[in-house]
Amino acid sequence: MLLECRQALVKNKHGKAENAFTVGTDNFQRHALLRHVTSGAHRQALAVNREQLAFESRVHPELRSVLKVEVNPAKVAVLTTVYWMAKEDIPGEKCSSLLDLQKFNLCQALLASEHSEFYHPGSAREMQAAIAKVLHNEDRHRIKASPFVGLVVDETVDVLEQRSLAVFTTTVSPCSGQTSATFLGSFELPSGGASTVAGKVAEVMRSFGIPTMKLTWLRADSASLVAERLSGAGAALTSLCPLLMEMHCLSHGSSLLPADSIGSIEYLQKYETTVDAVYRLYSSFRGERNGLQELQSVLDLCEIDLGSPRAIHWTSIFPAVEAIDSSWPTLVLLLESEAERSPVAHGLCEELKKFQFVAFTKILLDVLPIFQKLRRFFQIEDFDLSILKPIVSATATTLQAQKSTSGQNLQEFLNEMNEHPRDDREGESRLYYKGVELANCSKVHLKHFERLKESYLESVRGNLLDRFPSSILEAISSFSAIFNPKCYPQSLEDIGSYGVSELNFLLQAYSRVVVSERALSDFPLFKRIVFSLSQLSFKDLCVKLVYSSSEMHELFPDFAVLAAIALALPLGSVLAEKISRGRELLQRSRTHRGKDEGLSDLMKIAIDGPASSEFDFALAIEYYESTREPGFIVAQVK
Repeated sequence: MLLECRQALVKNKHGKAENAFTVGTDNFQRHALLRHVTSGAHRQALAVNREQLAFESRVHPELRSVLKVEVNPAKVAVLTTVYWMAKEDIPGEKCSSLLDLQKFNLCQALLASEHSEFYHPGSAREMQAAIAKVLHNEDRHRIKASPFVGLVVDETVDVLEQRSLAVFTTTVSPCSGQTSATFLGSFELPSGGASTVAGKVAEVMRSFGIPTMKLTWLRADSASLVAERLSGAGAALTSLCPLLMEMHCLSHGSSLLPADSIGSIEYLQKYETTVDAVYRLYSSFRGERNGLQELQSVLDLCEIDLGSPRAIHWTSIFPAVEAIDSSWPTLVLLLESEAERSPVAHGLCEELKKFQFVAFTKILLDVLPIFQKLRRFFQIEDFDLSILKPIVSATATTLQAQKSTSGQNLQEFLNEMNEHPRDDREGESRLYYKGVELANCSKVHLKHFERLKESYLESVRGNLLDRFPSSILEAISSFSAIFNPKCYPQSLEDIGSYGVSELNFLLQAYSRVVVSERALSDFPLFKRIVFSLSQLSFKDLCVKLVYSSSEMHELFPDFAVLAAIALALPLGSVLAEKISRGRELLQRSRTHRGKDEGLSDLMKIAIDGPASSEFDFALAIEYYESTREPGFIVAQVK
C-alpha cells in the first residue's frame, strides 16, 4: 500500500504532504501515510495512477496480468453482480435477492468476509456510476487517440414528454486502424430549436474533450426529431467545426417526411390516424379473428409499442402497411358487422371503403420497399460507399417517375377494380374492389387523389435529397473512388487520369488538415500501389493507411489523413445495433420507471460494457470508494 501511494504521489504533481513534526506523532512513517490517505490528494493521485495502469494494460495486453491490482474479492463480487444486472437489464430492486441467492449457492467471495457498509444493494446506482465512469474514461482515451471523430445524435421522448438526446461516437485507433462505436450518454434536452440541440452537442463535446477540428461527421438518426431542426443544429455546429459534414440517415420507424410536411399534405394525417385506430382496435384479437393475427405479428416484428408516447409513423413502416393491405377485405367485413353497435367501427368502416384509402395504401406499397433498401445500406458493416450516390439518385428518379406513371401496386389495383353502371345516376358507375364497393369514386375525388399522389411523392423525394445533399454524396463518392481498389480501372494503363477530380474535391474540402501539393504529387504512386492491392476492400485499405506503424502511413501522410476521416463515417451494423439497443433501453426503462437519474449510466454499461472478465473492477472500486467517507480509506491501512 505504501509503495502504491508513493508511486501515486510521484505521478500526481499536485500531491502535498503535511509536516508531522508540527502536529505531533510517535510514528512518523505511519502518520505520514495516514495523513496522506485521508486527504483528497491520495484519492486523486491513486485514481490517476490506476487509470494510467488501466490504459497501459489496454495498449499492451501482455502486461494486463502484471498490472492487476489486488482487491477484496467480496467487493468485486458485489460490483460484478451490479454490473451483470445492468448488462442484462435486471431491475435494481433485485440486487438484494441476487446477492442472497449467491450466498445460498455458497459464493465464497461473499461468504468469506464482510464487504463493508458501503457495499449494499441500496448503493447499486452509485456503483453503476463508478462503473460507467471507468467506461467513459476509456471513451476519452479513445477520442484523444483518434485523429477524427463522428457523432450520431438521436432525440427521444419519455412518458413525461421530456426530451433527451442520445449521443454516440465513432473513433479510429491509430495503433490498429480499427474503428469503434460507443455510447456517450443520454442527455436531457431543454425545449427550443436548433440552437438548443447544437448547444447540447457542443456541451457533450467539451465534456468528452472532442476538439472542434476533430469532428468530421454528424449523423441524425431520430424518429422524433424533425429534419429541419437537425439541419439547423448541423449548420450551427459547422460554424464551430470547420470539417463537419452532416447526413440524416433513414432508420427503422423514422418518418419519411418531417412533421410540417405531414401536416401540409392533406389526408396524410388522416390516413395515419385511421391506421393507428385499426391497429389499436384489432391487434389484440385472438381465436375467431384469426385473419387479423397478422396485425399483432407486425407489432411484435417491428417492436411497436402502442403505449409509447412516441408518435408511430405508420406511413413509414412497410410491414404495417402491407398487413393493412392484405387484411383489408376482412377488416371491412368485421367493421360492417360491428358498425350498428359501435360508432368507432362505423367510422372506420366508412373510411376504409373510400377509394382514396385503398389507393394511397397502394402508393405506400410502391414507395416503402425502395426506402427499405436504402435503410439496409446503413447497417452493412463493410459498406461499399460507391453505391450510395447511385442508390439515392435512382430512388429520386423512381419517385419522380411515379408522379406521372403509377407504380406496380397502384396500377394493379386500378386494373383489378370492377366497374358497374349506377341505376340511380345515368353516366356514373360504381367501382368494386375484391367484392367491396368503394366510396368517393367520382371524377372530382379521382382528380383530388391525383393531386395527393403528386404532392406526397414530391415531398418524399425532396426530403430524401435534403437528407443527402449533393456535397455529402460527392464527398462519399470521392472517398470511394480514391480508397476502394474495386472501383479502380481494370488496366494499369487506364489509371493515369483516374480519380483526379475526386481527389481535388477532397483536398479542397479538407484543406485545413492536408497538404494539397504533396498529395497531388504522391497520387500517381499511390494509385499504382492501390491497383496492386485489388484484393482489399475499402475498409481494409483505409485501415492500412491509418495504422501508424505501416509503410503506407509513412509514405502517404495526406492519404492517411483522408482515410481516417473516411473510417470515422458513422455507418455499419455495430453502430446500428447499439443505436437500436439504446432506443430499446430508453423505451423499456422510461415506460416503467419514468424519469431515472441513473438511466444514462445503466445504458452505458448495457451498451458498451465488455464481458465481466475484461472489465477493470479494481478501478471501479477506486472510483466508488473515492465518493464515500474518508474514514473508509483510513480503515484500509490500519
